[in-house]
Amino acid sequence: MNALAARRRHPAAIAVLLMIGLFLTGAAYAAVAPEPADATTQALPAQSVEEGKALFRANCASCHGLNAEGRATGDGDEIAGPSLAGVGAAAVDFQVGTGRMPMTAPAVQAARSEEVVFEQEQIDALGAYIASLAPGPSVPSEEAVDPTKGDPAKGGELFRVNCAMCHNFAGSGGALTRGKYAPALRGVEGKHIYEAMQTGPQSMPVFNDDNITPEDKRDVIAFLDTISEQENPGGMTLGSLGPVTEGMFAWVFGLGILVGCAVWLGSKSA
Repeated sequence: MNALAARRRHPAAIAVLLMIGLFLTGAAYAAVAPEPADATTQALPAQSVEEGKALFRANCASCHGLNAEGRATGDGDEIAGPSLAGVGAAAVDFQVGTGRMPMTAPAVQAARSEEVVFEQEQIDALGAYIASLAPGPSVPSEEAVDPTKGDPAKGGELFRVNCAMCHNFAGSGGALTRGKYAPALRGVEGKHIYEAMQTGPQSMPVFNDDNITPEDKRDVIAFLDTISEQENPGGMTLGSLGPVTEGMFAWVFGLGILVGCAVWLGSKSA
């Protein structure tokens, strides 16, 4: 008993117990922890990966590095292009498919462009190459982004809770800090809305399947599709930007009419 008590009082006993506890905790977590909700590790066609690699090195490596490891500008902390390992095919499809990438010039934020540089097959190949580097979100299926299978009412509630503070209550977009902005969402393809929620581009947070389920994402797409197509029964929307444009309209046109009337009455009395 004295020998056992002496070993318990040994200076290394506490450290050994802590190491054993940490090991058991890590083993238990690894056994029960779920896989990341949006991570995909499906087999990819070797030909698509090689084609995407060639396209990447010809068009993207100057900013993102030869192996997509990211690259600094040389000014110290400035980053020319972040690492793309783990962003998945969904991020590639969103950024390249909306014309944001490749960027024509450095800017605070990559703007959407109607001029998409690559064909969809080339975008798919680029996505296959990036997906081969590390698991990441995949491009959603057509069923997952079909607005006819979503609930616009529920999607509207989700949108107002999670998105309206940046994108406006009607998806008209809005200004953020340091020259950045939340883009308008009217007329945006459902696939790109889903991918944006999955990958969190620019200043947007990531809404993975643990935050917003795939069904809820489809409901949000259904809501945005509905407000993009419906007519405004109240007349002019003024961009659906709220009291700013409405107040400006009242000041410019309302006061303008009053001033005009005052001038007209003054000229009559003279």
